[in-house]
Amino acid sequence: MAKYIGALDLGTTSNRFILFDAAGHIVAMDQMEHRQIFPQPGWVEHDPTEIWTNAGTVIRNALKKAGISGESLCAIGITNQRETVVVWDRKTGKPLYNAIVWQCTRTDAICKQLAADGGRDRFRAQTGLPVATYFSGPKIRWILNNVPDAGAAAETGNAYAGTIESWLIWWLTGGPDGGAHVTDVTNASRTLLMNLATLDWDPDILKDLGIPRRILPRIVPSSDPGFYGQTRAAGPAGARVPVCGALGDQQAALVGQACFDVGEAKNTYGTGCFLLLNTGTDAVPSEHGLITTVAYQLGKANPVYCLEGSIAIAGALVQWFRDNLGLVQSAPEIEKLARSVDDNGGAYIVPAFSGLFAPYWRSDARGVMVGLTRYVNKGHLARAVLEANAYQALDIVEAMNQDSGVPLSHLKVDGGMVLNELLMQFQADLLNVPVIRPKVIETTALGAAYAAGLAVGYWDGTAALRANWEQDKVWTPAINDTARKKGIAGWRKAVERTYNWIDE
Repeated sequence: MAKYIGALDLGTTSNRFILFDAAGHIVAMDQMEHRQIFPQPGWVEHDPTEIWTNAGTVIRNALKKAGISGESLCAIGITNQRETVVVWDRKTGKPLYNAIVWQCTRTDAICKQLAADGGRDRFRAQTGLPVATYFSGPKIRWILNNVPDAGAAAETGNAYAGTIESWLIWWLTGGPDGGAHVTDVTNASRTLLMNLATLDWDPDILKDLGIPRRILPRIVPSSDPGFYGQTRAAGPAGARVPVCGALGDQQAALVGQACFDVGEAKNTYGTGCFLLLNTGTDAVPSEHGLITTVAYQLGKANPVYCLEGSIAIAGALVQWFRDNLGLVQSAPEIEKLARSVDDNGGAYIVPAFSGLFAPYWRSDARGVMVGLTRYVNKGHLARAVLEANAYQALDIVEAMNQDSGVPLSHLKVDGGMVLNELLMQFQADLLNVPVIRPKVIETTALGAAYAAGLAVGYWDGTAALRANWEQDKVWTPAINDTARKKGIAGWRKAVERTYNWIDE
């Protein structure tokens, strides 16, 4: 009987379960969206129980589509939206509150209080991260402060806290009946609580944030031959399957793109946009607004680190254009609408819906649409939406070039938006380097599959994963320097207009 690796991709807007074969090809997949909950401006939540229920459904459906049972799975890997956190009752499994999503800005006051003593970089030497609403630790603190009984449950040890992969691994491996409470090093490195040098929770930071260590998961490698645990026979896989790989979604895409050498980079165009550069076993500090984070750890090997530039709103801007403005009926229609005009007509959109992330880190910023005249029509706005993604990536690449000292020579891309060829061409034009799309664009799920497969010997090393990588299409720059510089100058002016919108 053929054997496969399953990858559970717990995204910001949907869950997917994808089956991969030894060549890294997709055998079958299933997907379900979950609700986006917006209690007030700047707040974003998910229902953790809905995510768990949907995860079970997509696992069962993908297995059914492939015509196999869980017995055909060698292992399961998990990848997830990273900084989103859940706090739950360890005895019942009931969430004490909705999951607070990585985009949420409700922890701004907590972050300002932390930064008041030591500045925004107060914990950067230990964690590689600035104090920002993006990261998980302040979200946990908010729940303990504001949700009735949560603080007491944490103090008595009756609560667990973790990112989304921790929540799912716990349930997959037994839940209240002995489920494994773990998080991998990549997700732990996004909490503002883990020390990059020790790969353990930093006791001083835990004290500063008032988070009891007992509620946090055990930190484990991204690929663990010892397993985190096994699925229950009565669970969604219907069999005992090792759960032994986990990576935050952007690190998973780095692994899926086989960026195992120092200096290799990838950019993922999903709900947000995330560019990661492999810096090897050295954690390189950033002086230009990027973050230093763990790329992956395979078994007992030393961890590999990376520099990352994180953009909050990328594909989510297309969703906003579709759902809030109603200017297209489906996301793919935006490319056709954007091609109806030759340029953006002087219009720029900066989607600072949750503030600006890297390299600016301005929580006071909010989105703007500028340069409007009566000449501008919906085609120009569609083009401005796509261009905003490319301009934001340009900001990250320029910061990364400065931090690394090595100019980017090409960019590997993945994520749903790379099917938009107008965007990919504009990205190559802006960066002035080739942009390369792989044949398998589901690199986030593929990276999670690779992590699990390496743990059980399904693949015998990273050389086998590199051999699986195949190029699909390359875009090369096609505009002159004058046009490039003019567009960038307009973008920079537009970004400045987002500042200081939120008052103290």
